[in-house]
Amino acid sequence: MRISVIGCGYLGAVHAAAMAELGHEVVGIDVDERKIAALAGGKPFFFEPGLPEILSSATASGRLRFSTDIAEAAEAEVHFLAVGTPQSAETGAADVSFVDAAFTALLPHLADGALVVGKSTVPVGTAGRLAEQLGSDAPSARLVWNPEFLREGFAVSDTLSPDRLVYGVAEGDDHAASVLDRLYRAAIEAGTPRIVTDYATAELVKVASNAFLATKISFINAMSQIAEATGADVTALADAMGHDDRIGRRFLNAGVGFGGGCLPKDIRGFIARADELGLGDTFAFLGEVDEINLRQRRRVVDLAVQDLDGSADGKRIAVLGVTFKPDSDDVRDSPALDIAVQLQGLGADVVITDPEGLDNARARVPGLASVPTTREALLGADLVILATEWREYRTLDPEAAGRLVGERRIIDGRNVLDPAAWRAAGWHYRGIGRS
Repeated sequence: MRISVIGCGYLGAVHAAAMAELGHEVVGIDVDERKIAALAGGKPFFFEPGLPEILSSATASGRLRFSTDIAEAAEAEVHFLAVGTPQSAETGAADVSFVDAAFTALLPHLADGALVVGKSTVPVGTAGRLAEQLGSDAPSARLVWNPEFLREGFAVSDTLSPDRLVYGVAEGDDHAASVLDRLYRAAIEAGTPRIVTDYATAELVKVASNAFLATKISFINAMSQIAEATGADVTALADAMGHDDRIGRRFLNAGVGFGGGCLPKDIRGFIARADELGLGDTFAFLGEVDEINLRQRRRVVDLAVQDLDGSADGKRIAVLGVTFKPDSDDVRDSPALDIAVQLQGLGADVVITDPEGLDNARARVPGLASVPTTREALLGADLVILATEWREYRTLDPEAAGRLVGERRIIDGRNVLDPAAWRAAGWHYRGIGRS
């Protein structure tokens, strides 16, 4: 099929490359000339495992091309809207101005019978509003809302082999669903569950899922403080809870908290939309979910000060990892980077390192000292904080690391190290919610 993808940021670039990998003819459109030049050359401008391979393959084959001219989308049968919806600094709500602008720019170029497919995460009610505009300005076209469920680090596989497909369609619009079935035929034939529903439900699926996951994470982080106060082990607690099929073990990992460009933004946007609908009191608990998450970062800073005998001033602290999760270069709302900044504010000599995120961290916080290797970060450190669970940090040799630092003190902010092994090597080991 002939496809256009409007917006070639993280979501759009991955989606365009994956659709071309599936054999479709794709044009990616974006106003950012730098992004378009990089993608057209087969080189993504962000780190995502597996993307360089399918991007270079698709561009070399001719199935995928990029342009800054939206008129080049005119021949497409299906148009994906994949532009960003950043959080408003004033209200916390999702800013849909980029979606509106992309939609308006696309309208004059829609062929008869074209399908417009929303991928962006938007406040509930957005699709209905756009459908009304489409019915007025391009009545032969149809709108579907098809939310994305990408995990950074797994975005390529999540697009090629999704765990579910959700279609939000106008009542009785079987044709729109059948077009998407053709598009996603490989996934459907592989057994991917397919849910066809209304616009509002499709819009809510992504934010509701993220709000629920954020609640699980904040719950176990709240329990970690109870565990510390009573001498319990939050990891063993989570293991025991996870055997209950109604609860499950995933996302019950205590640590420095969640971050990135989705969970924090989505729950704050959800809260703002609930307020607009007069349901703010019902969803007030999500505000506490968010606050628990932010308190967890401050908790790690407090533990660091305790381990440094009451003052971080002048102490060298090595922060291992600054991205919000491993296998990503994303430092948006990163707990790890926030902790480093807070400690620097207390007078500590903070040095950060990360396998992929240093350039983005330097751009966001230019004043933080950074080094490219773990060895350089550890040299002479009075305290080490494992803040992002990259494999190279999870597999550190405690004895070898101990020969580099000034003092053998470590805070395992992700509970991924073996406490017994580190203590046996002479380290003062502290986990999150572990005695």
